[in-house]
Amino acid sequence: MPKQKHATPKTNAMRALDVRHIPYDTFTYADTIHSAEEVAVLLGIPAAQVFKTLVVIADDTRHLLVVTPGDRELDLRRVAKAVGAKSAHMALQRDAERLTGLKVGGISPLALLDKRFEVYLDAPGADLDTLYINGGQRGINLHLRVADLLAVTGAKVIEATAP
Repeated sequence: MPKQKHATPKTNAMRALDVRHIPYDTFTYADTIHSAEEVAVLLGIPAAQVFKTLVVIADDTRHLLVVTPGDRELDLRRVAKAVGAKSAHMALQRDAERLTGLKVGGISPLALLDKRFEVYLDAPGADLDTLYINGGQRGINLHLRVADLLAVTGAKVIEATAP
């Protein structure tokens, strides 16, 4: 996948891919759009191919980034079980933004490689060749190979949603 030429400034997510010579495509849209479902409509693809990154707190001390398809709901009990935690809860918006330094709707595990988050990919993502994921800023999505996402982030595949 060749990179698209764009006037969009490079995000940390793009820099992380560039330094590793990983190909990706960049898609930009209005930063007022925050949901994976809305992005899927704009791109003309199924929401199952556009992934959202959710900030989850496990056992009140572990900070997780759980990457799930846009058409699925996170199951916190499944997440806790999969990561060996007693409990897990979604971070409040203000806490997610404080922990990541990114705005909700712009959170990307690719932009947070040096922040010591545990990164997990929901199992349906592992079945895809490519996916779309936020580029580390609202209004930017990146299209890349799932294998590359897993390699760069060190993400583990878990069952985080129910069918």
